[in-house]
Amino acid sequence: MEVPVLNIKGQKVGSISVDEQGLGGEVNPALIKQAFVRYHANQRQGSSRTKKRSEVEGSTRKLYRQKGTGNARVGPARTPTRRGGGHAHSKKREREHFRLDMPIKMRRKANRNALLAKLLDGEVRVIDSLEFARPQTRAFRELLEACQINRSCVVALAPENANARLSARNLDDVTVCSSRQLTCWEMLNHRFMIISKADLQAWIDGPSRLTDKSAKSGKKADGTEVA
Repeated sequence: MEVPVLNIKGQKVGSISVDEQGLGGEVNPALIKQAFVRYHANQRQGSSRTKKRSEVEGSTRKLYRQKGTGNARVGPARTPTRRGGGHAHSKKREREHFRLDMPIKMRRKANRNALLAKLLDGEVRVIDSLEFARPQTRAFRELLEACQINRSCVVALAPENANARLSARNLDDVTVCSSRQLTCWEMLNHRFMIISKADLQAWIDGPSRLTDKSAKSGKKADGTEVA
């Protein structure tokens, strides 16, 4: 697959060859959805709390006697059937209760497959260089307009590219993430993606390409440690 490479003015200046088989060959929606749900669930704080009957402030005495009043029998004010009482099934779940897990090989395959889906849909803008002389929001907005980006966009940048990160962080519907930690959550949660040619090639050739048994061991196929 030949992906066009643009400059900051939106003009095509070359292309980059991407191996579709290295990204899964074809889009696997079930795998991508499983990974997407995992990343989404793992962002939950799990901090919601409700008070049960014993934790609500108030007396435990019976409001009035059982018989002789003509009213329905009633217990204390903290009963779940009364306003202001405790919850019958209070929420006491922690963050760990919502966490999901996937084998590292499946996660990497899903991330690469999500990139393939974005490339096939033409929603990836590969820029030859995303270097800016100084932080300037206007320059990055002009880049988005030149690349015909009118919807939400994720910008994958190298951690050392501070000027581009500062230029893009104040724009609406633009999310900046590290190109080394690019996952299907960022890619599929936005319509477009902007990444430099060097960062894209580094991500494709990086640890994400290890989807065999060497992925779990943290070593490459030749036995050397993963950087």
